[in-house]
Amino acid sequence: MSEPLSPEGFAALFPVSRETLARLEAYAALLRQWSARLNLVGRETLPDLWRRHILDSAQLYPLLPGAARSLVDLGSGAGLPGLILAILGARGVELVEADSKKCAFLFEAARVTGASLTIHRQRIESVPAHPVDIVTARALLPLDRLLPLAARFLGEGTRCLFLKGERAAEELTLAREAWTMTVVRHKSRSDPRGVVLELQGVHRHA
Repeated sequence: MSEPLSPEGFAALFPVSRETLARLEAYAALLRQWSARLNLVGRETLPDLWRRHILDSAQLYPLLPGAARSLVDLGSGAGLPGLILAILGARGVELVEADSKKCAFLFEAARVTGASLTIHRQRIESVPAHPVDIVTARALLPLDRLLPLAARFLGEGTRCLFLKGERAAEELTLAREAWTMTVVRHKSRSDPRGVVLELQGVHRHA
């Protein structure tokens, strides 16, 4: 088993400014503090949170088109990946999270890190539908159940970036029974079993 990733190790893999690294460190400290009393992430992941959560989320940033101006993160939980992407510089970030305690964490994390974003404390189905450039989700739902929720935010050219595990191929097979899409698979930089699914041209079968 590899050694836990340190902030310096993260910066070596994913070069960021000193200021951005400090903001990510502030987020990591807050996540550890709140996780002592709130189930934000799996307790067993905390010893290696820079790899399991921060690098896992940050790896989406280079996949964002330069022209992207809006991003909706579905079921944000602890702000992964949406809050991390906002810290890194993603524009127009909206976090959607129905759990009030997790939202309290998100508001505090946004304050502590100075992240510019909008937080929707409601169910995904209750957020007014509007097209965005990017839709993200991490460990939320299987793809066939995730796409109907993402559909509320799809427009011409919308790109979906979904962090998935070793069952990604099975999920794609099932989702394609009802949806048409163009898929690019990116190997995860944080988990050898993981994959980032980049979806475009997502449409439900007529």
